[in-house]
Amino acid sequence: MSEADLARVLAQVRAGDPAAWGEIYRRYAQAIYRFCRRVLPAREDAEDATSEIFMKVQRKLGTYDSSRPFLAWLYKVASNHCWDTLRRRHIRQDRETGDLEKLPLEHPGPSQLDWMEAEHAGKEVRAALARLPDRARMALVLRYFAEMSYEEIAETLGVRRQFVGVLLLRARHQLRDALGPGGAHAISTGRRA
Repeated sequence: MSEADLARVLAQVRAGDPAAWGEIYRRYAQAIYRFCRRVLPAREDAEDATSEIFMKVQRKLGTYDSSRPFLAWLYKVASNHCWDTLRRRHIRQDRETGDLEKLPLEHPGPSQLDWMEAEHAGKEVRAALARLPDRARMALVLRYFAEMSYEEIAETLGVRRQFVGVLLLRARHQLRDALGPGGAHAISTGRRA
């Protein structure tokens, strides 16, 4: 959908056109569901979250700034909703490690998570992501799936922008460990295990 087409459809949605809203839902619901599925622990949670996110989007559409990309705004609404869901479920898991100095400062590209999913069965990566603390899982999905900037991640997670790099670094190490020896080698070398 071109920017002009999207602007037209969004104007129709704001005017109350249910067919236009259906078009927005059909266009973006699967991507938002996949995002939620990577962040939330169960398929049912992702399904519920997707519905709730689109209800929020419909209510909050008036706050969307059309000078910014719609998809980025949509992911921000989705990530805020998922983060709130995880926070409500239990107190945020701040599993800070004391060995930060020992962690190498590697910064893989945004396609790293996609590459890992291709290398390992998607089910394996989802299972490994599910074993991570909520904030680590959310940070990885926001960065490598939703391709959010450090500033957007900081705002979404309620942390300082300077902490996002550290959080992502720790999360990548936790994911590597959760994937096992083959995953650890593949991530550290950037090649096939």
